[in-house]
Parts: sequence; C-alpha cells; structure tokens
Amino acid sequence: MKSMIKELLKLREEKDAAGGLDKQKKRNDEGRMTARQRIEYLFDPGTFVELQGFIVHRSSTFGLEKKKFFGDGVITGFGKVHDKTVYIFSQDFTVLGGSLGEMHAKKIVNVQDLALKAGAPLVGINDSGGARIQEGISSLAGYGDIFYRNTIASGVIPQISVIMGPCAGGAVYSPGITDFVFQVAKTAHLFVTGPEVIKAVNKEEVTFDDLGGSDMHSSISGVTHFVGSDERNTLDMVKELLSYIPSSNVESPPFEETNDPYDRMEDKLNEIVPTNPNKPYEMKELITLIVDNGKFFEVHKNYAQNLVVGFSRMGGRTVGIVANNPAVLAGTLDVHASIKGARFIRFCDAFNIPLISLVDVPGYLPGRDQEELGIIKHGAKLLYAYSEATVPKLTVTTRKSYGGAHIVMSSKYLGADVVFAWPTAEIAVMGPQGAINVIFRKDISEAEQPETLRERLIQDYKDKFANPKLPAALGYIDDIIMPTETRPLLIRALESLEHKSMKNPPKKHGNIPL
Repeated sequence: MKSMIKELLKLREEKDAAGGLDKQKKRNDEGRMTARQRIEYLFDPGTFVELQGFIVHRSSTFGLEKKKFFGDGVITGFGKVHDKTVYIFSQDFTVLGGSLGEMHAKKIVNVQDLALKAGAPLVGINDSGGARIQEGISSLAGYGDIFYRNTIASGVIPQISVIMGPCAGGAVYSPGITDFVFQVAKTAHLFVTGPEVIKAVNKEEVTFDDLGGSDMHSSISGVTHFVGSDERNTLDMVKELLSYIPSSNVESPPFEETNDPYDRMEDKLNEIVPTNPNKPYEMKELITLIVDNGKFFEVHKNYAQNLVVGFSRMGGRTVGIVANNPAVLAGTLDVHASIKGARFIRFCDAFNIPLISLVDVPGYLPGRDQEELGIIKHGAKLLYAYSEATVPKLTVTTRKSYGGAHIVMSSKYLGADVVFAWPTAEIAVMGPQGAINVIFRKDISEAEQPETLRERLIQDYKDKFANPKLPAALGYIDDIIMPTETRPLLIRALESLEHKSMKNPPKKHGNIPL
C-alpha cells in the first residue's frame, strides 16, 4: 500500500509540474500566474477539486507521441467562490502552448456538461495558441463540441470567459458566445486572424495590441466587458461579478444584508440635474447616490459610454441598471449603445435580475453613418430586449425623454411595471425647438418678428409638454416624485414585485433583429 501511495504522489507531482517547473518559473518571472495558480487564486482556499487530471492525448503523428503530459494542457474541475459552486477550465500554456486537441477538448466538454447538470456558473480561462494542428480534424471537432455546449447553456447558467494570454482563430468564438469576457491588459489578445496572416493577405502592418488588445476590444469592438490591470485584478473582478449573479436561471439573485437605510434621502439628488436642459451631467454620479453604499459594478465601462449598464444592490437585492449618460453624446442612443443595452438586459432577464432604467435621452443619434451602420435593426434590439423581459422593470425619467427613444427606454408601453418621473422630466415627441420649427414653420417665416414669435411658441410648448404632468394625467407615469425620494420608492417597488410572475406566449424562440 505504501508503495502505491508513493507512486500516486509521484504521479501527482508530475501532473502538477505540467510542461515543466522551469516553464512555470519563467511565467512567474514574467509576472504571469500558472494555470493552477490562477485557479487557486480564484477559488476559496482548499475547495478546488480537479477532474480528469491524468488524461493524456492519444495522437502519434508529427512526433506527438514523444510529447505527452498529464492533463493535456488544461486543468478542469470545480470549487467554491464566495461559497458558491463554480466549474472551471484553465488552459496551460506550458503544455504544447495550451493548444486544443481531442482530449483537451474532451476535458472542457466534461466540465461544461457537469456545470449545466449542476446548475452552476462556468468560468473558462483562455491561454492557448489555438488548435493543435498535429491532431487535424479532431481539434476542429473539439471546438465544435465546445461551441455547441456554450450555445445550449446560454441563458441557463452564467458563462464567463477570462482571456489571460493568446486566444486566436476558432477559439475566439467560445468567448464570443459566453455572457461576459474579461481580459488582462497588455498580456492578453484575441483575434480571428493574427498580424502575420493579415500582413500576408492584406499587406497591412498591424500590432497584436491594435488587432486584439484590451483597449481595442473594450472600447471599439465591444467584445471585452472588463479589463484588469493584471491577472489578480482580473480574477478579483470575476469574483465580484459572481457575487451579484445567481448560479442558474432557476435561482434568485444573491441577497446581501446592507447597513444602508432603505429610506435614505439623498439631498444631492435635488441639485444633480442642471437647470439648463442642454447642460450635461454624469449619470454615474446619480447611480452611486441611490444604490446601496454607493457601490456600482459597471459592465462595458469603456464601450458606448453614452449608455451606462451594470450591477448594484438596492435594499440588499441585486439589480441591473441601464441608464442614459448625458455626459457623452448628450445621452443619445446609437448603434453601439443599443447593442450594449440589449445584451445586458437579456442577461438580466435570463437570470431573474430586476431592471432599473434611468432615463435622460433626447433621441437616437442622427446621421448618415448611423443609418449605414444599421441603426434601424440595432436600435430595435434595445426595444426588443425590454419588451421580452419579464423580470420586474422600474423606470425613472430624470430629464429628457423624446420620441422613439422615449418609447424604447423601458416605457409603460413596453411593459415597465412602475414608472416614476422627476419634476424636471420633459416627455414629448421631440424637443421644443425642433417641434416648433416643424409645427409653425410657415407662421414663423411669415411673421413680422419671427424670433419673438418663435420664443413665445417655444415657451408655450415647454409649458405644455416639457414637464411630466400630461403623461401622468394619461397614466403613462405612475408618480411624479422628488429626486430625494428615488431610493426609497425604488426599493419599495422592488419589494412589491418580488414575486412577479409573467410568461411570454409559448414559442421555440423569438427572432431578435440582427
């Protein structure tokens, strides 16, 4: 028995050494963690259980028979994060460059299946040179198996991708399907085709960072939701995200006791909206004033900043916040903001997270470029997402809410449960100047004093429409509230809708505009 235990311990040492202790040391010297260190840092101490650690590939082509390592370049298993069960795979670049072959993929598929059965989140740490070319079609089949399971699990369990090294070619489509993508700044890259291929095909010189770095993907493509300054910071953000979301679509979001009074009145809210309707203000400041302890976990921080989305708690309950930001593009909706908002709303709806919308929107961003980019179909995504969402939906209009954008931003017409408006709210088909120019163009052009008439008509329009009284009289707003009342009234509304039960008509699935 002792000899058998000794042999097992030796096998474990060999398994843990992966591609070699020298390679592991080199990664540490470069400021990177090993695949196993990343897992140990993410999980609660002593909770990780490894699965299929002694798997080896079975290929004998191109000299692979001489390069066999336990685990085949990926560590898989489960453990606890903040006492919540989480499944994981972590690719090991020290073993064949973390390349994906038949058995490597089999291990990932195994934890995907287990996470789905268990109703638990899945975290995938990507650090791979791509498909193992020596294994040919088996590598491609492995990617296909992974993509299929990503798709089937979508909306059932949260799926999180963490890019901590290269992620190229077909490998990028797994993160592309998952719910959230984290990326380490400077050391992580993801792209379909690398710089060398682009240079050969397009004669274009491009760097790794320009093509697939965190700055590009977090601000331009929108592929990356969170950027970490280093590996530990990135994993800390993964832990924080997991604290807000449920383990599956049949659970409620986690509740966290708070010492922030639910009836707290914040006087600063009375001053946050400028008297001048054309003057911007920072919506994120408003958000921090109403949520528990001022804590807002922003998603897609660098992308489409005219719309702010993220997680907070109110009265201890997780909420998803969607808010126009007047500080960027006057808070207008454009193609990128619509895509960003729709994706976030659909995640919240899939995982039973109530939605709070803070509205200050003058309309959709006009322009030829927006039409060419497809503002019609992409703008409709936001409308579609709000309409199909069955979670509690609360809306607060702080200032402007004009035209089609007013309808889209979680209005009563799209199924919002409770709609509040501040006294500063302006709800109309369009802004006063634009409306007067359309309605009274002839009268103004023929007037002896056109500017005097214009100003009088604009003021008359403001008196009639640039306030929330008419929408409230027609029942499109449930109450006109003081800004200081926003937090307690939202929390009370959330409590009242805690057991909301609503189902859309039975169907295979809808056909969201693409």
